[in-house]
Amino acid sequence: MYTANREYIKRFGPGRIIEHWLNAGVFVLLVITGLAQKFHGYDISQWIILLFGGIDTTRVVHRYSGIALGILTFQHILVASFGILFSRWQPSMIIHLKDFRDAVDNIRYYLGLSEHPARCDRYDYKQKFEYWGVVIGGMLMVATGLALWFPTVVTRLLPGQLIPVAKALHTNEALLAFLVIVTWHIYNAIFSPEVLPLDTVIFTGKISRERMVHEHPLEYERITGIKLPPHHEGHAAAEEAGTPSS
Repeated sequence: MYTANREYIKRFGPGRIIEHWLNAGVFVLLVITGLAQKFHGYDISQWIILLFGGIDTTRVVHRYSGIALGILTFQHILVASFGILFSRWQPSMIIHLKDFRDAVDNIRYYLGLSEHPARCDRYDYKQKFEYWGVVIGGMLMVATGLALWFPTVVTRLLPGQLIPVAKALHTNEALLAFLVIVTWHIYNAIFSPEVLPLDTVIFTGKISRERMVHEHPLEYERITGIKLPPHHEGHAAAEEAGTPSS
């Protein structure tokens, strides 16, 4: 699953990279067309709606982008479930008690109360919480979006009060997702001191050995068979472990 050279370790295959950018593209379309409708009184919203050819076209683009999101979410869950059940994939995105301990350990590290950050595996607690927010939020958006698209069908089977509830959930979850992506994901991918000026992993699929040692030491130990020193840190740790890092 991994191939290593002198400097980089393969972290993601082409499938995961393509899936990420498809999700990103669909998300951008949904945000632009959805928030333009939610805040339709603003000049920029009117400009966006006119850019798409009017409110009817904007709604069509939004709805079919929602279908694309549903397909991407469903295929992701299906592929992940098949991989875990039949291909012996590790369920590395499952949240454990250790993730909460890691969060506390990192807070202590950032405050100078600990000498080293948390020892994380393939995904750290921030990545796991963001991942589940995207997956669960995506399912909620698809379900509520379908209810708003076909209200007469839904109210034949369920109480009519569900429609305004679905509208509130849909619009507020959309705004929350937008704010989380802008303030959390974009920061971690671009502005965080550890990746500035840009995290290139999702473009190349590869992570530097130094960064792997720093951010995912447990995974590094597992895939290389090299035991890191207790207080690992970048190049020094890799060299102490007997593997040159550059």
